[in-house]
Amino acid sequence: MAKAIQAIRGMNDCLPTQSPLWHKVEDSVKRVISAYGYNEVRMPIVEQTNLFKRAIGEVTDVVEKEMYTFEDRNGDSLTLRPEGTAGCVRAGIENGLLYNQEQRLWYMGPMFRHERPQKGRYRQFHQVGVEVFGLNGPDVDAELIMMTARLWRELGIDKHVRLELNSIGSLDARANYRVALVEFLEQHLDVLDDDCKRRMHTNPMRVLDTKNPDVQAILGDAPKLSEYLDDDSKVHFSGLCELLDAAGIQYQVNERLVRGLDYYNRTVFEWITESLGAQGTVCGGGRYDGLVEQLGGKTTPAVGFAMGLERLVLLMETLELNDVRRSVDVYMVTSGEGTLMAGMKLAESLREQVPGLRVMCHFGGGNFKKQFKRADNVGAAVVLILGESEVAEQTVNVKNLLTGEQETLAQADVFAKLADLRG
Repeated sequence: MAKAIQAIRGMNDCLPTQSPLWHKVEDSVKRVISAYGYNEVRMPIVEQTNLFKRAIGEVTDVVEKEMYTFEDRNGDSLTLRPEGTAGCVRAGIENGLLYNQEQRLWYMGPMFRHERPQKGRYRQFHQVGVEVFGLNGPDVDAELIMMTARLWRELGIDKHVRLELNSIGSLDARANYRVALVEFLEQHLDVLDDDCKRRMHTNPMRVLDTKNPDVQAILGDAPKLSEYLDDDSKVHFSGLCELLDAAGIQYQVNERLVRGLDYYNRTVFEWITESLGAQGTVCGGGRYDGLVEQLGGKTTPAVGFAMGLERLVLLMETLELNDVRRSVDVYMVTSGEGTLMAGMKLAESLREQVPGLRVMCHFGGGNFKKQFKRADNVGAAVVLILGESEVAEQTVNVKNLLTGEQETLAQADVFAKLADLRG
């Protein structure tokens, strides 16, 4: 017997028992984003490697250690996308969507990072991203946060996530801060681990995000980024906080919050849960006003966020919020000469007359007991029963599996009877 081939480590199947919850999350995401008037954009999974090196930063963990990069047959270096913002900006520049225009966009799809797989962190994962171009005020920053807050309410997880905010200022402000931060870190080399020592000279602000408790202990005495903010960034952040206060959205200012990618400026934010252990960030984003120009476009203000669908699904499972709509509403049971074709025709009429109703026909024969057992296994709410006499009289027996009630109806009347099973 040939050896069975298994999935690549960290790249998981979504099985039929799992997909209903995924559909619930994805449908809620689409419904909430659409309520704000945003439009979908779809980008390729594979991009030129330089796109991510220029956008994310060559000294980030993503570019240095996590990207799936390969040469194609032409010798070009290509990369499976590790995140969506860079590709969205590339698409906007290439297709003339950004210059002197306002765009409010969203996308959904798989991303790839070669990380150590663990619960809530995978090598193929799925993200929803929302990006806004052409607006530079704090109002759109606030709207994006309000959008995510609405989504948490719709999913029923709003009591289990909290919002952290920060402003990392302008490029010049961060440059001045980096000098002070490096000087501080150099005084504590005996405490820094190897990773922090490496980051100290390549991307020192990432040291603020360390999980090392010994390093965290000394960071309480480190210079504060807020002391180096430029005036415009202070005004912007103050305006954002005022809008969130007015909207009743609670938040905590975390001066160590910097996000992991180089393109951010001014506003950065994360939604965090305590219910998933180490993998606590379910959504993160912020401003990246310099990225469009950095990738060859005209200067364009921009802001966005991304959320991992695996994390949301895992959180809902952990909170036991995985009660989803049944996969089958009506199960068609038939017995006797000519009844199968009659049942299939009635099922087609039901699908046409009652859009959204999910009807499954029993195939493969078997007695009524076997067919009813199958109806119960697939979670059907109603069974329609057709025998030879029902076909001859154009009637159908309707049994409600939830209440046990059964009645005989004319086939013409069954459409109205089952309309309430939709949705």
